Amino acid sequence: MASPTSTEYSVLDHAADAPMLPQIERWAAVNSGTANLAGLKQVAGMLADGFAALPGDVRLVAPDPVESVDAQGRVNSIERGAHLHLSVRPQAPVQVLLTGHMDTVFGVDHPFQTLQWLEPGVLNGPGTADMKAGISVILAALTALEASPDRDKIGYDVLINSDEETGSQASARLIAELAKGKTAALTYEPALPDGTLAGARPGSGNFSITLHGKAAHAGRNPEDGRNALIAAADLALRLNAAKAPGLKVNPARIDGGGPNNIVPDLAILRINLRPMTPEDMTHAIEAIRVAVAGVEKDHDVHAHVHGGFNRPPKPLGAQAEKLFGLVRDCGAELGIPIAWKSTGGVCDGNNIAACGVPVVDTMGPRGGSIHSSDEFLITDSLAERAKLSTLTLLRLAAKGGL
Repeated sequence: MASPTSTEYSVLDHAADAPMLPQIERWAAVNSGTANLAGLKQVAGMLADGFAALPGDVRLVAPDPVESVDAQGRVNSIERGAHLHLSVRPQAPVQVLLTGHMDTVFGVDHPFQTLQWLEPGVLNGPGTADMKAGISVILAALTALEASPDRDKIGYDVLINSDEETGSQASARLIAELAKGKTAALTYEPALPDGTLAGARPGSGNFSITLHGKAAHAGRNPEDGRNALIAAADLALRLNAAKAPGLKVNPARIDGGGPNNIVPDLAILRINLRPMTPEDMTHAIEAIRVAVAGVEKDHDVHAHVHGGFNRPPKPLGAQAEKLFGLVRDCGAELGIPIAWKSTGGVCDGNNIAACGVPVVDTMGPRGGSIHSSDEFLITDSLAERAKLSTLTLLRLAAKGGL
């Protein structure tokens, strides 16, 4: 196995010495929940200032329109924040996409807003691991890459989107656009506390299914009504019965109903389905079609399905295995053991893989308890992961790809 050259060691030291922790502390101190447009704008400005140190033009890209069904069954538009994009050397022979997200799951009114040290080297705070730390690693690795004599062999696009935590509906088109023609992609979700990476991932689809019945007096003539709430409950049970080894189904909520003396004429079922493979996703789509048709017929209601599979399944193909192998070998050169395993979570790596681009989507530092007020970052892993990313990019440049 090769070892880093003296020139590469110098570049790797450059990555490890980057001021990542102060960046994370500044960025995570600003609430950037997906719906907090003011906070996202502030963070986007801070990130743009940071990435402006790299060659190429930093731009803020307007989000695509996003629709949502409210509790009254109305389809409304939702505003999202702007996305940050940087393009460097688009004509280089090797092209890589690096992605992260600036949003967190913690809204502006969430009680989890501050940072604290749980113990030396373990920083607790909103978005520390997921994923302000990952963004700092991207910047550190690319700054180091620009100090390498091999930099002209590789070009890259960086995308930091504003809506990953809610499914990337406002950035999915941009992700697909930037993924075109890429040799490989690296996404900076946090690695597990022991350093393990996420391998194969299921897909994920979120659906809001609106059921329209007919109102009637609950005492005088209930038989003239069509109970949308009962229809929604039946639909939840039918879809739950579609579970399979490769398909997880989670009926999460039913909105609707009203006064006890009125047969409810409106209900909305919110449901999440997670297929492991494209075939499982096909099964899930058919299960929705069959269940909805059955409920419409049996309850004499009308249903409208809103939503879809915004995260396709991410199996590990041959090219993805090669990229994981390259990251593993780079880790071995640096004394960092690298392993990966399947996970039930989803991320932008799903969308990138669906474009036919091999991706490793947990290149961020080690951390854990994400999406909770116990979220933590292991700060000693910042330097190791910055060096791992830098060496991976250098190897891609030197090899001319995978």
